[in-house]
Amino acid sequence: MVSFTGHVLPVLATIAVWFFATGLIAWAANGPREGFARSLMLAGLVGMGGLAMVIVSQGMTGSGGAFLGFAGALAIWGWHELAFLTGGVTGARREPCPEGAHGIARFRFASAAVMHHEVALAATAAMLLALAWGQANPLGAQVFALLFGLRLLSKLNLFLGVPNASTDILPRHLAYMTSYFGPNRFTALLGLSIAGTVALAAWLGVEAAMAAPGGPAVAATLLFALAALGALEHLFFALPLRDGALWGWAL
Repeated sequence: MVSFTGHVLPVLATIAVWFFATGLIAWAANGPREGFARSLMLAGLVGMGGLAMVIVSQGMTGSGGAFLGFAGALAIWGWHELAFLTGGVTGARREPCPEGAHGIARFRFASAAVMHHEVALAATAAMLLALAWGQANPLGAQVFALLFGLRLLSKLNLFLGVPNASTDILPRHLAYMTSYFGPNRFTALLGLSIAGTVALAAWLGVEAAMAAPGGPAVAATLLFALAALGALEHLFFALPLRDGALWGWAL
C-alpha cells in the first residue's frame, strides 16, 4: 500500500536533492578556477562524512537508516562529480579528439579522456559493495552502484551520438569533451537505454509498492526515484529539451 512517509516523501526528497545538489555542483564547477581547490577540499570532507554515514547506516533497518545510507551515497557521488567537472579527476587525455579518428581509435581516445574518473567510480562502487556484503541495510552501496551504471550508460550514448546532447552544465575548461560526442542521431542503444531504464524504474516501483512499511519501503522507493530520474535523463537525450535550463539559476 502506498503511503506518504514510505513512498511519497522519499520521492520528493530524491527530486529535491537531485535538483539542488546538481545545481550546487554546477555552480562550483563553473566558477573561478582559483576556487576549485577549496571546493574540492570541502567536497572531500563531505564525501568522507558520506562514507561514515553509509557505514553507520548498514546496521540500521528503519526509515532513518535508509535515508542516512541514501544521503551518504549521494555525498560520495557528489565528491566524484565535482572532481570530474573541475578537471581534477578526468583522464590522461585533456585535448580534443583528433580529426578523422573513427572506430576503435576514437573509442580509445574517448576512454583516455575519462578513464581516471571511471576507474575511481568503479573502485568506490566495489569498495561500498564489499562493505555492504551481508549487512542489514546495503542501500548506500546500491544507490552508488545504480548511479554508476546509469552514468556509464549515459556516456556510452553520448559517445555513439544522441539527438539532444545538452552541454549547458559542462564547464568551459572541459569543452574538449564534446569532441568525443557522436553525431546528432537516434541510435539503437538510445532506444534500448530508454526502454531499459523505464523498465527498471517500473520494476523498482512495483517492489516499492509491495515492500513492507518502514525501512524496506523507503529504501525501495529511493531506488525507484533514482531509476526514474535516470530514465528521464535518457529521455532528454531524445527530445528537443534543454535539461540544463533547470539549473540556469546556478550557472
